[in-house]
Amino acid sequence: MNVKQAAAMAGVTVKALKYYESIRLVQPARSPNGYRDFSAQDIDLIKQVKELTAVGLSVNGTRPFIECLRQGHLHGDDCPESLAAYHAEINRLDGLVMELASRRQMLHARLVSAASRGFPVPGVEESITPVVERYGLPDNLPVPVDDGSAEHLAGRTLPALSLPASDGTVVQLDQVSDGRWLIFVYPTTGIPGQDLPLGWDQIPGARGCTPEACGFRDNFADLLDAGLDAIYGLSSQQSRYQHELVERLRLPYPMLSDRSFALEQSLGLPTFEVGASTFYKRLTMVIRKTTIEHVFYPIFPPNEHARDVLAWIHDHTSGVSKED
Repeated sequence: MNVKQAAAMAGVTVKALKYYESIRLVQPARSPNGYRDFSAQDIDLIKQVKELTAVGLSVNGTRPFIECLRQGHLHGDDCPESLAAYHAEINRLDGLVMELASRRQMLHARLVSAASRGFPVPGVEESITPVVERYGLPDNLPVPVDDGSAEHLAGRTLPALSLPASDGTVVQLDQVSDGRWLIFVYPTTGIPGQDLPLGWDQIPGARGCTPEACGFRDNFADLLDAGLDAIYGLSSQQSRYQHELVERLRLPYPMLSDRSFALEQSLGLPTFEVGASTFYKRLTMVIRKTTIEHVFYPIFPPNEHARDVLAWIHDHTSGVSKED
């Protein structure tokens, strides 16, 4: 059948059908005169693309299902690759739900603050306990223990390393600030469409990078008001993934990429391995000029860490000011 007949039978537009052909999702035969000749199998493939995009998959995301049908399976999701595609899309949606929930909470807090401004209720302010958002962090995560691998860091001087940042700049660690600032080091954040290493949630201290980053986002202004000049996140991920994270979570601070583990080699930062991959262990360094003033390690729970840092800064403000 020709392209118009095929499009009508599959319930898509001719333009969409030609696009599917251009990216080789369907490959119709050609008649002797050069016209497309779509088969019944081609129609089934097109219908599969239509069904999957209707539930949220991208057109390219349907490829594992199309290949599964081409291999002769009765259903497009009979293959392991198709199930992995389902899993990846669910993870992407979970991240989106978590982000939207966080943004909703921030908007609601601002609404309540604005609506109640000018109408103080005696005795209420003292009884309010700040709400700490979980950001989708699951219950029953294993708690990391202090293995002593960060005890040597306090008092050390940062090396003159230059690291690429998610905002496109290059940051030289020994020239960031003459005041107090911090780096929070994290293992890795999830990449849309890719699974985290197998068993990630069972590794003490591994899970929670996004909640930790959101915590520093939500407490960013308070941390600066308390005396910090700058905040950076750091991991071994590539800058392009970190840039996506900053954009998606609307982080007000940049991330640093240490692909070669240069900071680990210079300072002896703790790491761990999963399979053939190495990751930084989660820790935070409060830095005065170029000297590591304090180290938080281990960190748990990660969603509450930014408030722990804020409390520590308030308790250690003597002799520290932005004018120094």
